[in-house]
Amino acid sequence: MSSLALRQQLDELLPYGMVATKKWLSSQGLSRHALDNALKSKKLEALATGVYTRAKVLVSWQCVVSSLQRISDKPIHVGGLTALELLGFAHYLSKSKTQTVHLYSEVKLPAWVSQLDLGVTFPWHGTKTLWSSDFVRGGQYIKEHVWRDDLPALQISCPEKACLEMLMDVPKRIGFDHADELMQGMTSLSPRKLDALLMACRNVRVKRLFFWLAERQGYAWFKKLDTQNFDLGKGKRVVATGGKLDNKYLITVPEHLHGSK
Repeated sequence: MSSLALRQQLDELLPYGMVATKKWLSSQGLSRHALDNALKSKKLEALATGVYTRAKVLVSWQCVVSSLQRISDKPIHVGGLTALELLGFAHYLSKSKTQTVHLYSEVKLPAWVSQLDLGVTFPWHGTKTLWSSDFVRGGQYIKEHVWRDDLPALQISCPEKACLEMLMDVPKRIGFDHADELMQGMTSLSPRKLDALLMACRNVRVKRLFFWLAERQGYAWFKKLDTQNFDLGKGKRVVATGGKLDNKYLITVPEHLHGSK
């Protein structure tokens, strides 16, 4: 293969900024010989074992996620707190020097992602505790987030879906006060989308916590949701350890938030 032909093939398979595995490149028709030549001629460089990008290119977390979404056999999306941040709903500034990007999929995070030295961590959330496989694969309530005109858009959760995903992390990764503050900014959620998402949601704890937080705000969209239409399970759920029981939604919440509006 000539140098020009190799460059043209790389332009098609691996645009500048994108990342791909050896396995995926091979599946797309890049021969082992061509890959070796690209590495020797410094057209490609290895980011981790069997993971490549174009040489002398700055790889961002968006590049990694966009690439994951392109080469994965199963849907992967940005969700939860990260999606809310991208959509302008989260204004907390993290004190951590390491950026956190929450990813959601029914499959496990490829091991090579944790080997990348980007100053970014990628908490990986399995979707099976929230949604059915059919729901996830259907791509419902996913938005395209354009971050560069020359590369594929990121697949991220819409605000309503991201809100429910975020609540999975309360209180271990996200505190009650943080979740409450996030909900205060969600003035214009779609009751139609929320109705469908809550119907599809498998997690009783998340649904109860959502209704408890949403009721505190009294938004117009909340008043269009009838809690009796949703399966909220039976019995009490401990969410805040040592907290007080909310008698309506039967979850424990922090004492300083109990009963306050």
